[in-house]
Amino acid sequence: MRTLSKEELKELYDKDFPLWVEINLQLLKEKAYDLVDWENLLEEIEDMGRSDLKACISYLAVILEHLYKWDNFKNLAGGEDVGSTWIKSIRNARKEILKVFDMYPSLRSKLPLELTTAWKHARRELEYWLEDNDYDPEKFNIPEKCPYTYEEAMSRDLKKELKGSS
Repeated sequence: MRTLSKEELKELYDKDFPLWVEINLQLLKEKAYDLVDWENLLEEIEDMGRSDLKACISYLAVILEHLYKWDNFKNLAGGEDVGSTWIKSIRNARKEILKVFDMYPSLRSKLPLELTTAWKHARRELEYWLEDNDYDPEKFNIPEKCPYTYEEAMSRDLKKELKGSS
């Protein structure tokens, strides 16, 4: 493999990412640190650290969205039957979060700090859902601030509530 200049290596980052990875890995193994594309490599490492947290935020957003639908929109969506799909969705999202926590325990303390971000995503999905069902989201006054605590999002038992209401 011919040696690339630093500029060529930086260009490769956008043109052929797998090759960029291969070359930088080889440079690191050879301890040719002065040739490594440090700027992009550090960015990639930072992104790797964030990707699992982003996934957890997405799962938390699903939980918040479906909790809010359960509490506020069962009548719009067809009653209790549709609620059972929300329950399954919440359970699945919680399971996925716990799988990530098993692999990366440090995220357990970081995710609660992202409740506001997750709610922002959930709120947007709620608005889309209302629009898709021919309702004006403005008429429903979905709160700006998350109406749930992290603990409630992760532990509220809707199955129990469903059984209690029958």
